[in-house]
Amino acid sequence: MTDRRKVYLYYKPSEELEPKIEQLRTLGRKYDFELVKDYTEANIIASIGGDGTFLQAIRKTNFRDDCLYVGINDGHLGFYTDFSLDDMDRIEEGLQSDIIEVLRYPVIDVTVDGLKTFQCLNECSIRSNVIKTFALDVYIDDLYFETFRGDGMVISTPTGSTAYNKSLKGAVVDPRLKGMQLTEIASLNNNEYRTLGAPLLLNGDRNLVLKVIQDGNDHPIIGADNEALSIRHCHEIHIKLASKQIKTLKMKDNSFLHKVKRSFL
Repeated sequence: MTDRRKVYLYYKPSEELEPKIEQLRTLGRKYDFELVKDYTEANIIASIGGDGTFLQAIRKTNFRDDCLYVGINDGHLGFYTDFSLDDMDRIEEGLQSDIIEVLRYPVIDVTVDGLKTFQCLNECSIRSNVIKTFALDVYIDDLYFETFRGDGMVISTPTGSTAYNKSLKGAVVDPRLKGMQLTEIASLNNNEYRTLGAPLLLNGDRNLVLKVIQDGNDHPIIGADNEALSIRHCHEIHIKLASKQIKTLKMKDNSFLHKVKRSFL
């Protein structure tokens, strides 16, 4: 499969899960994989759980682009988890054949007020933290585009398009397209405020800036994938497609379209 043999397992320990984890460890030793306790020493980082665990594994290991990430589900297959802990035969088949391939997922860079920078694999969201709308001026490549008032906005990657973005009626985007999508959350459209009112797909070289209008409701919640960030106050959020990509292992017979069909059709 690969000459990278040092593996770090990311999971939440439990009595129910541990016997299956031990089977996985045994299988790894059989094929000369070395398990390490420090993720910085690993060439392969395997998350065990659902898509949420996979997102946390990437975040907690600092979005490494010099290793491979593998998603192993402890139940049903997800968008990021091509393998199942309940199907060791399938995992072993992947270890000794060419039915797996490396897929690269785009990441977005987010900078708040020029100080705090973080990355997202699925999406960055900015939402009101009280039962009251807030306003944003939207700039694309330094061009003033619109003033938004509503509950918030979601900026998603193509792989994240099937998550929060889809629940907002955003487009499902092929991950082979390198770009990001801007989707509104409950926007107001009237004589005073007018927005596009539809999801907007942006090319990968675009720079997006959201400026929070300071009108008393200027403490929005900023979310990075499935984690809320402890940012109490912000003025400007800069978002762009990152130069790095996350490399993952996937089954050749379980493409993005297979997953979309299985999940939604």
